[in-house]
Amino acid sequence: MNFRFTLMLAALALAGCGRYADFTLPVLPGGDPHLTFEWEERNGPVLSPAEAWESHDVLAPAMAGVHDMLYSGFDGHTWRTGFADSDDGLVWRRNARRPLEPDGAGWEGDYIAGNGSAMVRADFLWYWYVAGPRGFPRIGLWKSYVGMPRPGGKIPDRKEPVPVLAAGPYMSWDERGVADPYVIRAGDQFYMYYLGQDRARRQRLGVARSSDGVHWQKLRDNPILQLGGAGAFDENGLGEPAVWSYGGFYWMLFTGRDAGENRRLGLARSTDGVHWRKLPAVFAGAQAWDSKVLCDPSVVVDGQQIRVWFGGGDVARPDENVHGQIGAAVLRPVTR
Repeated sequence: MNFRFTLMLAALALAGCGRYADFTLPVLPGGDPHLTFEWEERNGPVLSPAEAWESHDVLAPAMAGVHDMLYSGFDGHTWRTGFADSDDGLVWRRNARRPLEPDGAGWEGDYIAGNGSAMVRADFLWYWYVAGPRGFPRIGLWKSYVGMPRPGGKIPDRKEPVPVLAAGPYMSWDERGVADPYVIRAGDQFYMYYLGQDRARRQRLGVARSSDGVHWQKLRDNPILQLGGAGAFDENGLGEPAVWSYGGFYWMLFTGRDAGENRRLGLARSTDGVHWRKLPAVFAGAQAWDSKVLCDPSVVVDGQQIRVWFGGGDVARPDENVHGQIGAAVLRPVTR
């Protein structure tokens, strides 16, 4: 066994064991207990399959503000991550940049789902993404320089050589994989909300924190959101969290899978980002193209508007081949 491969295995082992801590996000004061949101969906998708590498599905928008989107495309075999930009968040142009692809070696193997989270920070675009063997996903980090040109030429893109968040130890709630990262900044820390899967294939949600976006501590008391009961819209699985703050609370949109593998979005609320209360609101696709699947929310608080980009499909499946397209919506605050 060569030395480089030994080091990679050691790094993966350390990542898999992970570090754990007790923490919350900065505590918010809370607000009107009757505050909730209504879902107002734009008519028709804003991004549909067009290129060969995304011929089956386009899903999982990851917004870096209102004007820049990374998204996941599927050609029937492989997932890749593409780039698009927009003047208004509604009419999108595909970027000429080559899609991110699996590296074919190392921990990524031949599968890179995307399903990521994007953020611009310190002149770099950060993108946390899902890759690894099918059935055992992990989370990586890719960075690209987006600042002003520097003397000496272009700064190369960089992927971290090993996952930044890996599966948990034996018998843990995320033993069989971690996926669907959604990263926010609160105070002086990064916080990642993510899906974890156990050996019974139950998919629930947890949170981790980091001071640098690379080295993460998982919450000791994960998971933070459990499956719904029999007959609930989320009895079969949870995933794809999106978190933001508004009106004295943290809010979460999350995907729920029912017994028929229809997917809808649930809403939860918290004052500390760790202890969450599910609310009665459940949002379903309002049009034919997203009638069976509403998933992958990415939220941007744009002035007084809370804007959402999401994936949708008309085939009830838990993963791919759903005729996936990307839509846009607004969350309207209401009191009830």
